[in-house]
Amino acid sequence: KILRLSGKPLCAPEGYQNNLKVLYSQSATPSSTKKPIRYIPSMPERILDAPEIRNDYYLNLIDWSSLNYLAVGLGNNVYLWHAESGDILPLVQLQDQEDYIASVSWIKEGSYLAVGTRNGEVQVWDVERRKRLRNMVSHNARVGALSWSSYVLSSGSRVGEIHHHDVRIAQHHISTLTGHTQEVCGLTWSPDGRYLASGGNDNLLNIWPNITGNDTECQPLHTFTQHQGAVKAIAWCPWQANTLASGGGTSDRFIRLWNVNSGSCLNAVDTHSQVCSILWSIEYKELVSGHGFSQNQLIIWKYPNFTKVTELKGHQARVLDMCLSPDGTTVCSVAADETIRIWKCFAVDPAKKKKMAVAAQSSVLHHGIR
Repeated sequence: KILRLSGKPLCAPEGYQNNLKVLYSQSATPSSTKKPIRYIPSMPERILDAPEIRNDYYLNLIDWSSLNYLAVGLGNNVYLWHAESGDILPLVQLQDQEDYIASVSWIKEGSYLAVGTRNGEVQVWDVERRKRLRNMVSHNARVGALSWSSYVLSSGSRVGEIHHHDVRIAQHHISTLTGHTQEVCGLTWSPDGRYLASGGNDNLLNIWPNITGNDTECQPLHTFTQHQGAVKAIAWCPWQANTLASGGGTSDRFIRLWNVNSGSCLNAVDTHSQVCSILWSIEYKELVSGHGFSQNQLIIWKYPNFTKVTELKGHQARVLDMCLSPDGTTVCSVAADETIRIWKCFAVDPAKKKKMAVAAQSSVLHHGIR
């Protein structure tokens, strides 16, 4: 006999509670579709000593080269640490005991290192030959910020001037930018070479066009005045050429995102701490910021909404500067506690890495056949 139901289902009486629970469902629930959060080590992979590092917010004393050398300015010396071998090499020693290293910057590809000094010199060193190639004198105050764009090296000084140097020619000083009234402490060319961003102790962030000829009347495309503190932390987004991140000092504490084409502020977050440095990840849609009082931490943020991914703590004094390894997986931070910490915070997922390697191999094979 077949049991057959007919008619409409009865309504439950008022106040009735169904205590049945769903024990299993084939359809995916929101929690099961959520992407797993990647593991980010909370401890540094390595800690290096940085004796005599100058506790000066306005200087830029570390940079990591495409050939895997970390350059560090300590007192009146520059040392190189090779990240693979662990070898430490002395490169520069300034003769004047009153002089000190104020900035270091590697050329994008290759072994040339630019060094800025307290006395206003800009030196260029060939690291492979361990030899100084140029000593360019055009500033009359310390050079705390440097940035390369191909063969043009830009330098920012304590009096607010930015000089462009063509390192190929004898008369190297090809133009001057005068958009700051106080020390230039942040300076970086966009990856495509179209713009130069400069930040100063006058709380200004300037965006300059790529006009490096003898044009002393060059004006900024944009002057952003929203920061209420010195703007040292500046970084261009690696996958979106017109997007720039900037961070303010103790009296500001904000990180801001800018569209340099339209001149608009895309987003801003109060970090509640002095922002000393910003780096973008090339693997994830994230950026990392280095901070001062009171936590002296690194914070990883999701782009573009600035949700906090994690905090990396360990430094006992304010973070002074940061740089990214050439493969994009590792962040190096140097702090006033005279230590350098190496954080493996952007490691590539092994499965994804393998997939990328296979894709690259097939691409090479394809080109070879053609």
